[in-house]
Amino acid sequence: MKYCSTCGKELADNAVSCPNCGFVFPRSGTVSGINDAPSFGYALLGFFIPLIGIILYVIWKPTTPLRAKSAGKGALTAIILGIILGIISGVITALGAGYYGY
Repeated sequence: MKYCSTCGKELADNAVSCPNCGFVFPRSGTVSGINDAPSFGYALLGFFIPLIGIILYVIWKPTTPLRAKSAGKGALTAIILGIILGIISGVITALGAGYYGY
């Protein structure tokens, strides 16, 4: 399914215009002006603020999947790294507690 870029109404894949607002789509079937490319900046944003990366992934997935994938990869990398560092920290803390007799 595709959506009208003007009013947001759901349309058939082969629609040439929106029956709701009358917007006529370009012949190529894509909306001109959308720049969809992988973005290192959004990957960094997703890494340092994973919640924002996940939100951007969900919002951008239908319209700009490559940019969404960058933000999502950054967030996923940060979450996995946080889990690994948490496990390592817990193991080191547990080993240290045994050493000091707590």
